[in-house]
Amino acid sequence: MARQRSTIGRRPLLAAGAAAIAAPGLALGRGLAGPARLAEGFEQLHALVVSRDGAELLAEAFRGPSVDRPVNVKSVSKTLVAALTGAAIDRGEVAGLEATLGALIPDLIPREADPRVAALQLENLVTMQAGLERTSGPNYGAWVSSPNWVRYALSRPFVAQPGGRMLYSTGSFHVLGVALARATGQSLLAQARGRLGDPLEIEIPPWVRDPQGHYLGGNEMALSPRAMLRFGEMVRDGGQWQGRRVLDQDWIAASLVPRTRSPWSGLSYGYGWFLGSAADTRIALARGYGGQVICIAPDRGMTIAITSDPTRPARSGGYFGDLMELIGDIVSAA
Repeated sequence: MARQRSTIGRRPLLAAGAAAIAAPGLALGRGLAGPARLAEGFEQLHALVVSRDGAELLAEAFRGPSVDRPVNVKSVSKTLVAALTGAAIDRGEVAGLEATLGALIPDLIPREADPRVAALQLENLVTMQAGLERTSGPNYGAWVSSPNWVRYALSRPFVAQPGGRMLYSTGSFHVLGVALARATGQSLLAQARGRLGDPLEIEIPPWVRDPQGHYLGGNEMALSPRAMLRFGEMVRDGGQWQGRRVLDQDWIAASLVPRTRSPWSGLSYGYGWFLGSAADTRIALARGYGGQVICIAPDRGMTIAITSDPTRPARSGGYFGDLMELIGDIVSAA
């Protein structure tokens, strides 16, 4: 039997509490008292930050670390690696998304790999349409326990045609990150700090590396909720932050065009962004395990950052569905 939405029992609480005084320390924008109380009722949710047109409307850590402390954002990391792909292309370090693994990392392709691996393009990786057997979900443990993560990912059998259906796989983004490090001459950490962290004035601590020393591309990065909000605001503003160009505007626009569709959530997927709608407005989502979310609603001028317990799942029919309802309430109310 499918799990009932946990928000069903919270609607009376929301209605009763919407007119109540907000919790101490909560910076509330007009109309956000109700969504704030709904968020506080989600036991998995740690922190929520909301801005509109660049002004912070709400910032609260209901439980867990403060909104200024970096926390594990899980697969939100994939969206940052996608952004770094655009940065490398803009700098001419990578010819474009049509660049192949055979051109970028020929020596890292296993001899036993399918001949089609060398022809895989960066676009196949950033959209998770490589066609190789996934290294996420039940396959994740075996992958990260292997002695060579790149070799393991690229030696998986093809279960779909390259450029075909979406196969959610952290291995694809890890290979992408290694290719970017090779093309730029900088580690993924150095790229993240220099090309995103410095211009956004946010902290990006070191994170997990594979046995060969490559930073994991697609998982385990840490950002504070306010840092997540800044990244989202930059994307919402077409690649600018406080008047400074961070990412190419054309790359931002291309990132938010549907390229494929998730078989799990039904959401479309661009370059590192899940794409859908809430409260009758288009939204783009960076998603991480457990309920780590950056949401931008460009037509409403809004950005939302959510952190959650990283040890508990947030499946589409459960807590993630709750978060989508919360996002809809925020977009409607603010």
